[in-house]
Amino acid sequence: MADPKGFLTTPREEWPRRPVEERVRDWNEVYVPGALLPIISRQANRCMDCGVPFCHDACPLGNLIPEWNGLVSREDWRAASDRLHATNNFPEFTGRLCPAPCEAGCVLAINQPAVTIKNVEVAIADRAWEEGFAPPRAPERLSGRTVAVVGSGPAGLAAAQQLTRAGHTVAVYERADRIGGLLRYGIPAFKMEKRHLDRRLEQMRAEGTRFRTSTTVGKDVGAEELRARHDAMVIATGATAWRELDVPGRGLAGIQQAMEYLPLADRVCEGDLEVSPLSAAGKHVVIVGGGDTGADCLGTAVREGAASVTQLDIYPQPEAERDADSEPWPTYPKIYRLSAAHEEARDLRTAPAADADARLFAASTLRFTGDANGHVRALHLVEVDERRRPLPDSGRTLPADLVLLALGFSGPDRADGLINQLGLALDARGTIARDEGFATNVPGVYAAGDAARGQSLIVWAIAEGRSVAAAVDRRLTGGASRLPAPIGPYDRPMKV
Repeated sequence: MADPKGFLTTPREEWPRRPVEERVRDWNEVYVPGALLPIISRQANRCMDCGVPFCHDACPLGNLIPEWNGLVSREDWRAASDRLHATNNFPEFTGRLCPAPCEAGCVLAINQPAVTIKNVEVAIADRAWEEGFAPPRAPERLSGRTVAVVGSGPAGLAAAQQLTRAGHTVAVYERADRIGGLLRYGIPAFKMEKRHLDRRLEQMRAEGTRFRTSTTVGKDVGAEELRARHDAMVIATGATAWRELDVPGRGLAGIQQAMEYLPLADRVCEGDLEVSPLSAAGKHVVIVGGGDTGADCLGTAVREGAASVTQLDIYPQPEAERDADSEPWPTYPKIYRLSAAHEEARDLRTAPAADADARLFAASTLRFTGDANGHVRALHLVEVDERRRPLPDSGRTLPADLVLLALGFSGPDRADGLINQLGLALDARGTIARDEGFATNVPGVYAAGDAARGQSLIVWAIAEGRSVAAAVDRRLTGGASRLPAPIGPYDRPMKV
């Protein structure tokens, strides 16, 4: 604890965003480059170095937050990088993409604004790359054992890096043409530029991890064949089976799933396409779903030049402050948050009829109507109460040339045949069943990430990847593993 009074004398100050009018004209990250370093040491000084740091429990990775806060306050960046990387393979990802449950669990947040843990984390990660504090860590010797990891999202990549560093030969299989899963094709570049992903992948290649792109396990290579070629197999394909909206008019053209829309925008940024075939340019866009994926669609549509963008959230508008009775500290509260995309929509008035920024709260979609050519032109909705019962005389109609469904995901996609070919058991939620050691019902096959846990946060995915790597390492070595296992398969976020 560098400054015992830091949390009393220094107010919370976050990484400033670039002006809205500037940032919506490009796909670069929304934050002012270089503006974090001048403030971050003071912000780290606000950490109280609690006797019982609940930020540890709020983060499934078990990040050593007070330790690296103290090191940053003294500007010991190398030591801070070592402590950060001790628990997190990819802090440059989480520092940009995680909603920071650690900050909700910060003891200071009981009655003051929390420490800017997420900003400190990303500052350490970026400084580590700039100063060369994150070199490849190739194993000293190889075990002679091989592992196939299916899926290259954060869970698969974390498992692959941990197992490679333990000395096993790891091959990652990805059905897309580039590695990264939703980090590559799903997360917009304005939230995380892909250079951060590419840089980490180069580190993994230098360590010895092998990557196989454009390979769908179950189609391009049989799942049983792959299992037979390796000593162990990790399924980390994510929960990509999207939820549908079964209302009249769903079959009209122009109604797309969010994950049909967002990857095309990412491909434009990658240089694969000049213009997205689903571009929102000049269109009235309605996004159904109030979560982060919907916000990603919102920011993307604004940058593509939509005529208007409205986001529908079936839940009532949250309060600005935590309800201490229903969501007490240190749980992660559902409060009104203004993401960069919502700030842009508010300032640009993309949805003049919205309740706040671009969102209509407590709104339920009734049906879609279209034109003579079978293309959607309007979305009909009704306001609902907290039990989602329609309110009388509350019907509204929104113009809609493009409707994006961002309703979440129900489990792993079964169309590729991997689950059926291996004979993997599923649980009642439709996700891959596993025991307390992350093992499936098929010998030598393990499951991690959203494919088994269900739709979750990036920190949980990385924690799953690290934990499944320890389980696989125990199998391959026949004894105890030196790899850390921060969570078990049945662990869940703190709730009331």
